Amino acid sequence: MELIDGKKISAEIKQEIALEVQKMKDSGAKVPHLAAVLVGHDGGSETYVAHKVKACELIGFKSTLIRYEDDVTEEELLKTVDKLNNDDDIDGFIVQLPLPKHISEEKIIEAIDPGKDVDGFHPVNVGKMSVGLPAFVSATPAGIVELIKRYNIETSGKHCVVIGRSNIVGRPVSILLSQKADFGDATVTVCHSRTKNLKEHCLSADIIIAALGMPGFLKGDMVKEGAVVIDVGTTRLKSDKTKSGFKLHGDVDFDEVSPKCSYITPVPGGVGPMTIVSLLMNTLKAAKNRN
Repeated sequence: MELIDGKKISAEIKQEIALEVQKMKDSGAKVPHLAAVLVGHDGGSETYVAHKVKACELIGFKSTLIRYEDDVTEEELLKTVDKLNNDDDIDGFIVQLPLPKHISEEKIIEAIDPGKDVDGFHPVNVGKMSVGLPAFVSATPAGIVELIKRYNIETSGKHCVVIGRSNIVGRPVSILLSQKADFGDATVTVCHSRTKNLKEHCLSADIIIAALGMPGFLKGDMVKEGAVVIDVGTTRLKSDKTKSGFKLHGDVDFDEVSPKCSYITPVPGGVGPMTIVSLLMNTLKAAKNRN
């Protein structure tokens, strides 16, 4: 069993991006500028955005954080999106999800300029990605595929089971792995809450991507010997063993599953760091497109 070290890979990619940024500086080009809009004080969102700001500083990006309280109106948020769309200094931006219930996430996402949509959530980017055209791919699926590439894990002709059908992870990663491409060409089964015989599907899988948000869901008796397991789960549960009072739990019962795997991602330290670095890669791409 080999651990897929997302921290190590993300650090390598950050160094690669930092070199690119230095070349841009040396040539007199504008350095990439990433903005984030954060509404409210959700713990997971706060942590993610803080990591993003720190990563931008580390690699030489400009970074802007715009904060609103939970009671911000949808109209005000749409005005902010429009302002960022038209700000020539901003290369890409994200509106951190989830948003308060009185704000339509779909309306906000569709208002973002697809050329600045470094989260890859806009229907234009999703559509282009689906047919294999150049696009901003949402950060977590892009990070998963990058880990598979960097560890040279064979996907061609393999059976991949994706547990979860969200627009953010499950659906896009299933499309990426089934496409005719390097580190694609897999036969993909998408499972969800209505799937019958889920255990049987998982037992036939060479690769399992667990992205359903249920801590410890995937057990040892659901995985065949030698399988590759990618754990996307990041559920924060209360813990008296950490300073923060919380501990991150994945969708995989690591202790049961890991002895059977050829490769497996830990939580934390697996997919999570790759989500941040994929956002940075998209921002660098956006800056180059604009330059």
